[in-house]
Amino acid sequence: MSAPSSAHTNQTGLKRIVSASMAGTVVEWYDFFLYASAAALVFGTQFFPQTGNALDGIIAGFVTYAVGFVARPLGGIVFGQIGDRLGRKFTLQLTIIMIGVATVLMGCLPTIHQIGYWAPALLVILRFIQGLALGGEWGGAVLLVAEHSPNESRGFWSSWPQAAVPLGNLLATVVLFIMRSTLSQEAFLAWGWRVAFWMSAVVVVVGYMIRKHVQEAPIFEQAKAEVEQTKSISYGVGEVIKKYPRGILTAMGLRFAENILYYIVVSFSIVYLGTLKVDTASILGLLAIAHVCHFIFVPIVGYFADKVGRKPLYIAGAVLGATWGFFAFPMFDTKEPIVILLAIIIGLAFHALMYAGQPAIMAEMFPTRMRYSGVSLGYQVTSIVAGSLAPIIATTILKNTGGYFGINMYLLAACVITLIAALSMRETKGKSLHEVDAEERAAREGDAVTA
Repeated sequence: MSAPSSAHTNQTGLKRIVSASMAGTVVEWYDFFLYASAAALVFGTQFFPQTGNALDGIIAGFVTYAVGFVARPLGGIVFGQIGDRLGRKFTLQLTIIMIGVATVLMGCLPTIHQIGYWAPALLVILRFIQGLALGGEWGGAVLLVAEHSPNESRGFWSSWPQAAVPLGNLLATVVLFIMRSTLSQEAFLAWGWRVAFWMSAVVVVVGYMIRKHVQEAPIFEQAKAEVEQTKSISYGVGEVIKKYPRGILTAMGLRFAENILYYIVVSFSIVYLGTLKVDTASILGLLAIAHVCHFIFVPIVGYFADKVGRKPLYIAGAVLGATWGFFAFPMFDTKEPIVILLAIIIGLAFHALMYAGQPAIMAEMFPTRMRYSGVSLGYQVTSIVAGSLAPIIATTILKNTGGYFGINMYLLAACVITLIAALSMRETKGKSLHEVDAEERAAREGDAVTA
């Protein structure tokens, strides 16, 4: 029989923890996705020189967008170390302030027409800070919930911080939609987009205050005390790479197609539909509806991950995700709003099959003393070669070939990699985090005896 959950947190307390985790995640993904949308809609003309081909400016915007992804693994390493040493709560308070300040300052930046190449340079610096903060955010947000959750429902409860991502994206999309719908093109490009960035200050304050009142999980406090008392054991990135290379590689493989699929569906779709002359406001409106659906899908999948297991749902997501481009782009070509919306919603449903279970899967891979570092490293490193490059690769393929077949093959190859990882991972449904710690402790003591 498995050990009890890391904490028998009552329903009210657990809901408060989920709310605190989600509040900050909404803020940080509002900021992060706001940049993605602005890269497709604004930055190409406002921060980069014009070449005569509109896609060149968009590609340049997506390259700076990718800088945030490059920074995320570094953030995962830095804040993973801090989170394993000082706690999840402190780290989450620090990251939310960092990303909020960077986003507000983006809204204040002069354009390339005003200060020349200093404009994209400053944009890159602020984007790097955004990515650094987000790299530390995810691990802390999901672990704060996972380590408080009962064993039998960890998949469901820890999926809620994941659901906060589409909620943040929805907020960013709605704000941009309102600004784009109520302003002329000239006014939107001149100052309207900046308002969306400045609004980050309000939601950052709200998110910070909510997070201020949560407590660490007892299992973390126990692990921290053990590390302090036993000087021969350690934590952090070096330790997790040495002890759990399989867990890190599996996490990276699971993340690969999920990350690529998401950014093709929600970011590149803006570019593709733009080439079809679909109205920008209409695209943003459709994405807003799709984000609502995604928000609903994620906890539903999290619920079933506790019933049927993490592995079957992930395999289904990888297989179905491989098919998306083959029917979605022809649906986009119809230019019919309902058909376009359906294609986006289906893509996000496939994505949810992989995305919802990730916090539980990754939390159950690593012991508490190095869990923050392990999940952050496995989750964030993949973003460099997955989500950061997906819009760039897809836009470049579209530019060079004029079609989407190459994009479909790119997505198919990514899903094959993730399918292999899903088939090879261990099913951990219902496993106690205390049991994970006990297994690691027994292995460590066995190594000591052998030595």
